[in-house]
Amino acid sequence: MENAATRLAAICANIARVCKPARRDTADVTLIAVSKTHDAPAIQPLIDAGQRVFGENRVQEAQGKWPALREGHQDIALHLIGQLQSNKAEEAVELFDVIHSLDRASLLSALAKAMDKTGRRVPCFVQVNIGDEPQKGGCPIAELPAFLAAARSADVPLAGLMCIPPADTEPAPFFAYLAKLAADNGLTGLSMGMSGDYETAVMLGATHVRVGTALFGERQGA
Repeated sequence: MENAATRLAAICANIARVCKPARRDTADVTLIAVSKTHDAPAIQPLIDAGQRVFGENRVQEAQGKWPALREGHQDIALHLIGQLQSNKAEEAVELFDVIHSLDRASLLSALAKAMDKTGRRVPCFVQVNIGDEPQKGGCPIAELPAFLAAARSADVPLAGLMCIPPADTEPAPFFAYLAKLAADNGLTGLSMGMSGDYETAVMLGATHVRVGTALFGERQGA
């Protein structure tokens, strides 16, 4: 409990410290505790310390642990931050409150169908392949305006844009570029920044930062 509370307080303090010179309100930055690969005993201390927003990579893993963890905590919000297969769209819409990895037409179609069927309109961040990396998911930058228009036409709520900058590269230019793309397309949400660069992301406008290792320590699995 003390470890989790201390780590959480330190990260929140860092976010507040960065917000001040950026002239941002800390309430405008959502800290997502990335709990993927961590079991319930590792997550519970963060819930006890007051954390209410968590991120998972896989639908099946989240299904296995979150129904019990959410008991008595109806205010917990669950974000899907990993790649989503189209055949898992309905399960994702039923379980998650926000999806961060909408990146292709087939997934858009599956999510729209799932939202119509379940009656849940789950806000989605469109993942942008900000570094034009062939091995990464994400909507190509050139296709972004048309893809956003298709999402709006399908009545899929848009939360904003998400990116993962290229590894071992200064992230600031990529964060700044994502912020520009969002502004150009009438979006305000920016899901960007992880344990190693969330302060830079907040400085450049992140509304959601995805922090795992700095809260939980090294990951227990893939």
